[in-house]
Amino acid sequence: MRQDLSGHGASRGSALGRARIRLPHALDVAEERIDPGQVDAELARMHGAIDIVRAEMHRLRERLQGALASEIGEFLDLHALLLDDPELLQGLDGLIRTGPYTADYALRVQRDRIAGVFRDMDDPYLRSRIDDIDQVIGRLHAALHRREAEVQGIAGEIFVADNVAPADLAQLQAQGVLAVVTTAGSALSHSAILARSLHLPLVVGAAQALTKINDGDVLVVDGGSGLVVRDPGPDDLRAHRARVREGKRERRELIRLRREPTRTRDGVDIKLWANAESREDVAEAHALGAAGVGLYRTEFLFLGSRTLPDEDSQFRAYRDLVLGMTGRTVTIRTLDVGADKADNTGLALADEPNPALGVRGVRLSLRRTAVFETQLRAIVRASGYGPVRVLLPMIASREEVLAVRALLERVVGEVRAAGHATAEQLPLGAMIEVPAAALALPGFVDAVDFLSIGTNDLVQYLLAADRNNEALGTLYTPLHPAVLRLLHEVLTTAERCGKPVAVCGEMAADPACVPLLLALGLGEFSLHPATLLEVRQAIRACDLDALRARAALLLRARDRAGIEAWLDAAQADMRQPPSPLARG
Repeated sequence: MRQDLSGHGASRGSALGRARIRLPHALDVAEERIDPGQVDAELARMHGAIDIVRAEMHRLRERLQGALASEIGEFLDLHALLLDDPELLQGLDGLIRTGPYTADYALRVQRDRIAGVFRDMDDPYLRSRIDDIDQVIGRLHAALHRREAEVQGIAGEIFVADNVAPADLAQLQAQGVLAVVTTAGSALSHSAILARSLHLPLVVGAAQALTKINDGDVLVVDGGSGLVVRDPGPDDLRAHRARVREGKRERRELIRLRREPTRTRDGVDIKLWANAESREDVAEAHALGAAGVGLYRTEFLFLGSRTLPDEDSQFRAYRDLVLGMTGRTVTIRTLDVGADKADNTGLALADEPNPALGVRGVRLSLRRTAVFETQLRAIVRASGYGPVRVLLPMIASREEVLAVRALLERVVGEVRAAGHATAEQLPLGAMIEVPAAALALPGFVDAVDFLSIGTNDLVQYLLAADRNNEALGTLYTPLHPAVLRLLHEVLTTAERCGKPVAVCGEMAADPACVPLLLALGLGEFSLHPATLLEVRQAIRACDLDALRARAALLLRARDRAGIEAWLDAAQADMRQPPSPLARG
């Protein structure tokens, strides 16, 4: 019998297929003891499983590197970090020795111990990491029995689960799964961001999906509206076919935009940069006509290795990046790593109570100056092959910018003295992702050459809301009056001082946010190449003069509903045919 199930659309697209159910993970292992003489063998079995999972995650990260959004790598890094946690490993060994328990039961006991500690924490960010603990434990349990830990889907199916991790989402897409429906999750989660990059329809928050849908049921999924229909009727099938036709038409239009300028309806050119972390990203950015690389993440050179990359290996990576953009400017962000990412080199501090607010980004670089100088030398050497800018993450004060500028000037002098060619100028920029930096910008804007607003962290810190915490899904939103007013202040300060500024967070990659950002004064976007054409299309539909004339109304909005109403009106204007007097 036909039934509607409502969720939240997280990634547009329409899919028709049979349901494949994955019930929530639960490690249901009965208590089982072993003879003392079996302890060594059971320890070896556990350590073997740990080695298998380490290798599995390393292979997965290598396979996904550069092909997908960076969020996948961040989750794999976190899981690798948990796998190396002494509390987990020593606890497992202790349970096997003193129980003496089987490796399976030791996993269950240790999982419950750690999850209990996380559940009792006041910090919602740390409480939300229980899912990561379960995913790591699940991989270990599968490895003990030589089973495949990764989720399995079949081409043509629609995957239905309580939640899906980013790495699992990538696997499902590669297996040919048509869409994903989850009972939990947020449209602003890492998985949702990745689904949009993959163009995989995703509906989250469909609370009744696991109780109302059975394996093999036929579903129609609308990733735009969030509607899931079980046993669809003729009208549902016609609506699905219409959405598919519309999707194909939109893709044809996007392909035609590959060589078109990024210009508003009233003739104003807007700059589109690309975010990148691999050669594949760079090649795609070049092919799509990106103005350059607005954010190149350097973490992949440091993570997943037990030794720090030397100057020459970093130089080669940065040089190839510069050469790949054939004269277009490349913005290299210095190392942004902390205790929340898998760092086997000992570079980051361990056991920080809240890694998101800890020694990370430029804070870590200024503590480890030898490592920082090595990276800066490699970047300076690469600047001899084309235009390069240096971007500093996690800036919070003028003192940090001045300290880096002095260090960079000294490194440039040393590199030139050693006989290497360098650019005449290396612009130095700051990430605005800490509210303190946004508020204090008038006091240090003279010390930087450009700015880049990281909206993912800025929104999270400003609203004290972890975007991956499902309980805070409605609170974490860029459509908050405080967020818009802070963005406006940053953009106004930058314009007044003649400093170029881009938005490089997920907000810049959302076509729905384009009119809002243009109205606030943004002239540069930096985004993953996968969404570049959609954002170009949205910009070309906007009348910049009309949007900025309505900016005051936007800034007077008192709540999210008011901002969404402003956006609805702007979207309606974008659908109107251009005036015959429009320039461009």
